[in-house]
Amino acid sequence: MKKKVIILSGGISKERLISLDTGLQVAKELRKNGYKVKITEPDKNLKNNIKIFKPNVIFNALHGQFGEDGYIQTILERFNIPYTHSGVIASSIAMDKEISKKIFLKNKIKTPKFFTYNYDKTTSSLTKIVNKKLRFPVVVKPLNEGSSVNVYIANKKNFLKILNKLKSYKKVLIEQFIDGREIQVAIMGNKKLGAIELKPKRKFYDYQAKYDSKAKTKHIIPVDLPRIKLNQVLNIAFKAHKIIGCRGVTRSDFKYFKGNFYLLEINTQPGMTKLSLVPEIASYKGISFLKLIKWILKDASKKK
Repeated sequence: MKKKVIILSGGISKERLISLDTGLQVAKELRKNGYKVKITEPDKNLKNNIKIFKPNVIFNALHGQFGEDGYIQTILERFNIPYTHSGVIASSIAMDKEISKKIFLKNKIKTPKFFTYNYDKTTSSLTKIVNKKLRFPVVVKPLNEGSSVNVYIANKKNFLKILNKLKSYKKVLIEQFIDGREIQVAIMGNKKLGAIELKPKRKFYDYQAKYDSKAKTKHIIPVDLPRIKLNQVLNIAFKAHKIIGCRGVTRSDFKYFKGNFYLLEINTQPGMTKLSLVPEIASYKGISFLKLIKWILKDASKKK
């Protein structure tokens, strides 16, 4: 008998539409292969839906805040039903760019130089401080968003204007801009699944480059790197996956510049849409979309 799967999809984050797309595509693949599937929002009806449907496993297709930051994971722990992707602590750490970057540095993983800015502080000398510590251009982004939501590259002239755009976040990350190749690496449990290079037509691999097919981001696989360098980036991603305490599938985002890999962040719940990278890497390695989803479901059931 095929398993019954609840897919958590939608949510209230800025990545809601991506989550809905991921949920629909996962559900479609499972249903045509005999699984009983129910898609549900992480709302007040969640507990009742789980009680009535009695799933064997919960596929967490949520992205962004409340979906991959340890919040929904804390709620799911109460049901004593296996759920996919990383647990409470790993999700929380990976989503917080400041904490995760400090862990990278502590474990000798290169990441762009950075510092955080609280909006209760004055901005009068901030431009000078940023230029002295990091040099322009810099990347300004929220501490806990995914999918490059509200990520900007700022120069000295527009820095304060961009900073003002993000003031609703109360605190942001200001990061050294690394001008280099965009390399993404997928880890599947204990397997270094593979890497893919992205060549966006836009200035960098932002939200539109990721999810708008008209942006025409070029996906390159296999990545044109010497074997020793490819193994190096795979090993760094695997190390990050382990030290954060992730399980299931993760995707790590790198910049490659002058022979060095800089880890930008690790994503504990990579997308499963038509333009998503992990399914593309898996496909290149001979793992179908269905096989990938089934592995993720099976991995969830192994959780202690």
